[in-house]
Amino acid sequence: MAEELNGRKVAVLATSGVEQVELESPRKAIEQAGGQVEVVSLRAGEIQAMNGDIDKGDRFPVDREVSQVSVRDYDALVLPGGTINPDQLRRDAAAVSFVRDFVNAGKPVGAICHGPWTLVEAGVVEGRQLTSYPSIRTDIRNAGGEVADQQVVVDGNLVTSRNPDDLPAFEEAVIKAIATS
Repeated sequence: MAEELNGRKVAVLATSGVEQVELESPRKAIEQAGGQVEVVSLRAGEIQAMNGDIDKGDRFPVDREVSQVSVRDYDALVLPGGTINPDQLRRDAAAVSFVRDFVNAGKPVGAICHGPWTLVEAGVVEGRQLTSYPSIRTDIRNAGGEVADQQVVVDGNLVTSRNPDDLPAFEEAVIKAIATS
């Protein structure tokens, strides 16, 4: 398992307000599977993670700014949730374009909890099946996506999950998608 991803490079697109466990846990799982992870954000410096959208968590260093990266720099993309994180990302043209480029390139994209909100903004959910946190399911449907209430939904290069309780299944599906891409 330690070499399953054999150095594949994965971007985790996040900004302040990210749900800490949804950033930390997938990053750790990808690294343990042999992948390299970079935190990509709106600005250089650090981002403030949250626990349950309410309590401040840890701060995480940003490896690269989204305006300075390309889909060509990475093999896969992970979109953690937290309510504030994707709400900030979907208002940034470079972040939305980065997500759209990943999906359109056919590279694996994992999104958990509120993470699919950025997929909606990128206009890439029409005709696709996804899952998410319950409060954004109407947005997915309104964007032409189909919602399934399952731990993990894999539709082509999209891997989505509902919430932190689904992290083990999400991580397994994301690693499999990266390894077979």
